[in-house]
Amino acid sequence: MSATKFLLYISQNYSFAILRPLQDAIRKTNREVFWFVQGNAVNLDYFAEDERIIENAADIVKYNPDAVIFPANIAPTFFPGLNVAVFHGFDAGKVDKRGRNDHYKVRNCFDLYCTQGPDTTKEFQRLASIHQTFRVAETGWCALDPLFNMNKVSNKEEKPTVLMCSTFSKKLTCAPHLFEEVKRLSETGRWNWLVQFHPKMDKKIVDMYKSIQGEHLSYIETDNIVPLLNQADVMVCDTSSVLIMFILQGKPVVTFNNASPEDYLIDIDLPSKLEESIEKAFEPPKVLLEKIYKYINDTHPYSDGNSSYRVLEAIDKSIAEKGNLKAKPLDFFRQLKMRRQLKYWKI
Repeated sequence: MSATKFLLYISQNYSFAILRPLQDAIRKTNREVFWFVQGNAVNLDYFAEDERIIENAADIVKYNPDAVIFPANIAPTFFPGLNVAVFHGFDAGKVDKRGRNDHYKVRNCFDLYCTQGPDTTKEFQRLASIHQTFRVAETGWCALDPLFNMNKVSNKEEKPTVLMCSTFSKKLTCAPHLFEEVKRLSETGRWNWLVQFHPKMDKKIVDMYKSIQGEHLSYIETDNIVPLLNQADVMVCDTSSVLIMFILQGKPVVTFNNASPEDYLIDIDLPSKLEESIEKAFEPPKVLLEKIYKYINDTHPYSDGNSSYRVLEAIDKSIAEKGNLKAKPLDFFRQLKMRRQLKYWKI
């Protein structure tokens, strides 16, 4: 049995870049797809003219999708269709207040997890064997399909490019700590700088970096970071999972006080070390490159640009075998909250 009707469910602007490759695959296999926007954080101007939107929860029920796809941690369970998690990022090692890895929390929302590579697949399969309420399929991450299908952007000036990204978390962000050093380095003109932060970043910090824009530094606001990942040669980051997307290209990443620094990163603890670390990243030693490629094989070994099609295959298979799963426990309070948000009360 194949799914023919899909719903792409989003609440943040970055979800466009995650789900559009999947939308392309759905269309190319002659299936139907709509979008649904939850909340007020999504800029509706980002929708293309040919992208169709369902306006409210009641219309989702009328549409009766075969599968609802979420780049999120939680989802309503009261709509028709298979609930599919495709993740909004990679496991960056972030933990909750109890010291548990947030990436692997089972919130009783999903019927299928489409994992990105062997390391996450192994853990979700372990959890699936315990809960027996969902399936796991290793597909690769649909968001990266354009990255692996994209030709490398040529730099006409042949000047190396540094991409700086940062999470919004006050505890983890590198942005305020590195500001003065980034400002100094950009003024030297040695490298081109592209700066792009998480959409929830403190506006004061965003304004700081916008204030130093010039010939060698640009602050970028976008719903699609993939072209920036392609364009840059080296990344400067912290603990944001976007660094994983970058390093999967085989390109080095310099991190500032990474929460769990690994041997495939160049991690620093002082802003004064930034310049020498970037220099090292532009001419990485062989041992660092070996660590990077081992990490790629464990995390996301798919570079064929076909992860979206594997997601569709996993959905079709999961629908055919759905009856073999146990019923999910009812998370009354979370689902009640979502009903309030969506203003939907029918059973």
